[in-house]
Amino acid sequence: MNHSKLPSRVSGLVRSIRNDLPASIVVFLVALPLCMGIALASGVPHEKAAAVGIITGILGGLVVGALGGSPLQVSGPAAGLSVIVFELTQEHGWERVGVIIMIGGALQLAAGLLKLGQWFRAVSPAVIHGMLAGIGVLIFVSQFHIMVDDRPRGTGLDNLLMIPDALWKGVVPSEHAGHDDAARIGLLTIGLLVLWKPLAPRRLKVIPAPLVAVTIVTAVTVFLHLPIKQVAVPDRLLDAVQLPAWDGLDRLAEWRALLVAGAALAFIASAETLLSAAAVDQMRPGGPRTRYDAELAAQGVGNMLCGLLGALPMTGVIVRSATNVEAGARTRASTILHGCWLLVFVCVCPFILRSIPTAGLAAILVYTGYKLINPKAIKILAEYGKGEVFIYATTVITIVLTDLLTGVLVGIGLALAKMLYVFTHLKIRLSEERQSNRTVLYLRGAATFVRLPRLAAVLDKVPPSTELHVHFEELTYIDHACLDLLMSWEKQHEATGGRLVVDWENLTARFHYYGKRKHLPDGATEIANGRPGNNGPDRVSQNPPASSSR
Repeated sequence: MNHSKLPSRVSGLVRSIRNDLPASIVVFLVALPLCMGIALASGVPHEKAAAVGIITGILGGLVVGALGGSPLQVSGPAAGLSVIVFELTQEHGWERVGVIIMIGGALQLAAGLLKLGQWFRAVSPAVIHGMLAGIGVLIFVSQFHIMVDDRPRGTGLDNLLMIPDALWKGVVPSEHAGHDDAARIGLLTIGLLVLWKPLAPRRLKVIPAPLVAVTIVTAVTVFLHLPIKQVAVPDRLLDAVQLPAWDGLDRLAEWRALLVAGAALAFIASAETLLSAAAVDQMRPGGPRTRYDAELAAQGVGNMLCGLLGALPMTGVIVRSATNVEAGARTRASTILHGCWLLVFVCVCPFILRSIPTAGLAAILVYTGYKLINPKAIKILAEYGKGEVFIYATTVITIVLTDLLTGVLVGIGLALAKMLYVFTHLKIRLSEERQSNRTVLYLRGAATFVRLPRLAAVLDKVPPSTELHVHFEELTYIDHACLDLLMSWEKQHEATGGRLVVDWENLTARFHYYGKRKHLPDGATEIANGRPGNNGPDRVSQNPPASSSR
């Protein structure tokens, strides 16, 4: 061993601990209320919801934090998955959700081992933004009811339509005892979340807003003895553990439904995780780069354990990850330590958790759902065309009216349809200049074999014995078939005394179709090199006359 390196290693470890220890505490304080709130939003039985959410946070810190390929990313229960878990609970029952999570985790592990990590990032931004906005709407409308101590309805549309009823219960105390107190606690929570950062003293800004909000509304609830629902936590963390229910799974149809649900869960969890990891890389350019396959495999291991213990599924979560980076974390030690703090807290201080009002946790998620909707995304997508906005809007509406998986699949289908349209759409405009005996052809879009008949029909309209100038500056793609058509048409047009003016060298170099010069038309190679070919120096027009431009 080289003992001369020991002092530098020890000093590096000390510096790491100096940064990672405080960062882990900040992440723990952010994760604690979110783990409980997301569990309540996921349809978990109320008596074990908080503990189930915290178990996922613990596994995300200790297991995925140690094995993951994104050292600074923090994993745990995610608001995005709460929607799909709620739907799965309604359809299959909470006892079966553990089996589905294990299937999803196994698929993630297999995908990571097969090095498919990058493929889960190959989703249109319009679909991703639409998925997040749709999740935001569903979280907002479901948690709005819990924020007034009411129960959410069965579907997103029902929750949306019944919001006026929830508002009425929160406003009229005489008819609905307790709902108005819960509504006030919810409004106080949202007010604290919004105002903490801009109004807090500089030294206190480091304290996470969700922790401040939960602490204050809990104190108010206890001090005033408000008759509202509070978090239920078992005396021992192990009491919340529930092994998956395998009985009754002897029918093929039952397994088929569980496999489809597991695949949907794996896809959405993987996409959210790896997109979050990419965002973490951008937040700290000088930090360690994400190994996507390793991160995906680690998520699979974590979710298999979550399913086995009856906890919530996990993903890499951008809110906690961003907090980790901003708090100064340097290594994966911060993520691991935050899992330790969650474990210690729930084992030592469960009585504190029992005082937290569920209306306060629901209000945190109402605010989270509002931020996920993010109207600014529409403006960004509009810069890339109305088609992107249409895909976004359709994805959001489909998610709200049906379910998360259907909405995402519809969005992906529309994105693929748009891609097919773009790669097969060609605009052709022919302009005649009779005084100069010249015709100008403008091509815009993708010139592929699919549009070859139309291009041929337009070329047939070019008058004989004229000079045809072809502008391809707005072409995004041209394939071999269309190039061959132009070359063949040129020979036929020259036989009538006409001429084709095309910058062949630039055209073929731009689209990389001809690796050998002999494939260019006769004389084009020599002209490109400054030597006239068989058909004279006018064969290639590098700078067309001003009158031929738009």
